[in-house]
Amino acid sequence: MNSSELRFIRFTSRRDKGWDEAWRLYESSFPACERWDESAYERAFADPAFAADGVWLGDKFVGLLFHWSHDAFDYIEHLAVSPLRRGQSLGSRILGEFCPGRRVILEIDPPEDEISIRRQHFYQRLGFVTNPHPYIHPSFRRPFHPHRLVLMSRPEPLTDDEARRFADFIREHVLRYSDHEQPDLPRID
Repeated sequence: MNSSELRFIRFTSRRDKGWDEAWRLYESSFPACERWDESAYERAFADPAFAADGVWLGDKFVGLLFHWSHDAFDYIEHLAVSPLRRGQSLGSRILGEFCPGRRVILEIDPPEDEISIRRQHFYQRLGFVTNPHPYIHPSFRRPFHPHRLVLMSRPEPLTDDEARRFADFIREHVLRYSDHEQPDLPRID
């Protein structure tokens, strides 16, 4: 096996090789309101729209890519690279292999500080565009604190209808795996 070959290996269980590393990376990379409870993944693994990929460089775990497929787009919910591997262009390589031929949507923090501005520029260098549609991300965990995020899409901006369909997909499908029992969340109108 080539040690520089990037591989995406789908997790199908929390008992799979690499899940413990992926879970530690997940918990350290995302705020609590944007994370699910670990037990929700057991249900989500059976959802054909969801994929939790461990990213491997040769035989070494280097990151995670959790994403959803919708008939009109792919949604990258979580992307993280191991802290030991950051600065090696792995995030660019992961997206470079995942994105071609797809309509991709992801969310970022509003570009208001140095880190969030750098993150926006990173995605823009990879062909993502910033969308003007107001978007409130629902908290996945209690206590619920919805927060404003910015939608980015590739290869082109979202139409108003696409932004609405994306928000509906999050509210009606993704939130099934969160702490929400009956989502009653703001819509993009």
